[in-house]
Formats: sequence, structure tokens, C-alpha cells
Amino acid sequence: MTTVHTAPEVTPVHRPSLARLTAVELRKLVDTRAGRWLLVTIGLISAVIVALLLVYAEAPEQTFTVFFSIALLPAGVLLPVLGILSITSEWSQRTALTTFALVPRRERVIAAKLVAVVLAALGSVVTSLAFAAAGTAIAGATGGAGSWRVEGALLAHAVVFQVASVLMGAAFGLLLLNTPLAIVAYLVLPIVWSIVGEVVRPLHRAAEWLDTGRTMEPLLTAEVTVGQWQRLAVSLLVWMVVPLVAGMVRTMRQEVA
Repeated sequence: MTTVHTAPEVTPVHRPSLARLTAVELRKLVDTRAGRWLLVTIGLISAVIVALLLVYAEAPEQTFTVFFSIALLPAGVLLPVLGILSITSEWSQRTALTTFALVPRRERVIAAKLVAVVLAALGSVVTSLAFAAAGTAIAGATGGAGSWRVEGALLAHAVVFQVASVLMGAAFGLLLLNTPLAIVAYLVLPIVWSIVGEVVRPLHRAAEWLDTGRTMEPLLTAEVTVGQWQRLAVSLLVWMVVPLVAGMVRTMRQEVA
């Protein structure tokens, strides 16, 4: 009697969805001490700023709009560093080999990281709203203006401000793939350009279009003109889109050691 051997049934392996990869990347943002303490620091600084406004600001200035605009600043400065860490930690901690072995298509990993930092930026806006609400409630109870009036446009501008900031950080991380170098480049290059544009007279006009310190400042208000949107778009093209595209190309081709 002949025995027939059948091949073992192979269970198909499905690639993880973008949602699952994004959830993993969100976990990575808080799993490391650097990321966790950076988020804590952002929250503490926002709380301190709101408290200082309650103590030292004039009563008419203690409004929801003022509290909200001020509370956005710490995240706007520090969240890009989180964006950098989300990218460069794979290379500094030598986990890129494991990550890209599990998910060979690097563009999906990069997309998940970018979605994760954007979600973190949106979360920072919600947190700023919470701090602003707490400050306004306390101001109303202690004799301040306590006005809850806020323009819907300000909320939309805040989202653009935080998302653009964190994506600029991620772009520098993708381009340089080195944590200290990316952080220094992100913090120093715009400042240097701002100083040069202010000092060198022929560059005054260019600085109005390429200095992100100037072009993003109107986003902290409810009124942004067409000209300001145009200057913002040009500055983000230079400081966010170009490094992001170049960084994605480099990361796709980078050898993993």
C-alpha cells in the first residue's frame, strides 16, 4: 500500500496594515526615556506658562485665546525634536535592521512614522486646548477676564502650525539619520538664516519668504492674509518638503548595518 504524503498547509502571512504600523510607532514615541521625558517637559512648560499668565498678566489678557496661543509654543519648539527622534532612533539604537527585516518595504515604515508624529502634533493641540480651558476657568474664578471666545480659524491655524513644525523635524531626521546632527541642524540653520537675512540687506526680501520664524508666526493668530499664506508655503517648501523628499530617498537607499 502506497502512502501519500501531503504537503503541510501553509498559513498565508499578511503584511501589517498602516494602522498597525502607526500604532507601533506611537508606542515607540513614549517607550524611550528621551521621548517620554520630552512629552512630559512639553506639558510642564505649558502648565508653567499658563500659571505665569494667571499671576502676572493683566486681567483683560487672561482669555482663552491668549492662553491657547501661548500654550502652543512649547510644543511647537520641542515636538520637532520628537519627530527627529522618531526617525533617527532606528539608526542610533541599531533597530533599523529588525524594523526593515519585519517590514521590507521601507516606505510603509516611513509613512507610519510620519502619521504617528502628525497624530502627536494633533494631540498637542488638544492638550493646549485643555491647558487654555483650565487657565480660563481659573481666571474667571479669580477676577480675570475669563473670556471663552475663540475663533475657529485660530484652531485650524494651530493645527497647521504644529503639524508643519513636527514634519520639519521629521524631515531633518530622514535627511541626516543622526540624532545630534539633525537636532543641531534643525535648531541652528533657521536661526542662522534669520540672522543673515536681517543683517545682509540684499537678503531682506528673501528672508520674508524663507524665514520660518516670520512666516509661521501669523499662525498663532486668527487672521492670516493671502500674502502670509504664500510666504508660509514657500518657506515650508524649502524647509520641510525638500528635506522630506530628499530624506525619504536617502532612507530608502541607506545601507543597514
